[in-house]
Amino acid sequence: MFLTNAGEEISLHHISVLVRDYVNKAEIGKTGSSHLLRHTMATLMLEGGADIRFVQEMLGHASLAATELYTHVSIRMLKQVHAATHPAAHLEKKKPSPQIEDDDAAREELLAALDAEAESEDDEKS
Repeated sequence: MFLTNAGEEISLHHISVLVRDYVNKAEIGKTGSSHLLRHTMATLMLEGGADIRFVQEMLGHASLAATELYTHVSIRMLKQVHAATHPAAHLEKKKPSPQIEDDDAAREELLAALDAEAESEDDEKS
């Protein structure tokens, strides 16, 4: 699918080396090769609400268990859901700070998205 300047097929190893070099040059504090991009894509899709079975298919995993490994990275989203929905998260409210106000906006946005998803699922069941 990809060709070198000489018109020859680029090997998977060559692509990995190129990506690794670009990641290093970007100085983002991470190392990796094309797998880093694959992992990032899968994580962002899951955080964005993609069905894990679609991500599984895109990654070419035979087992859903292999794809489920990507879900552990989504701790940030898990914390947001907890803060937005768990009753104990609302027990001790401190004086709002700018960070908390931003969290409140994110919480409202997340709750609206969850409500829309629930309505969509209800419509599909009907």
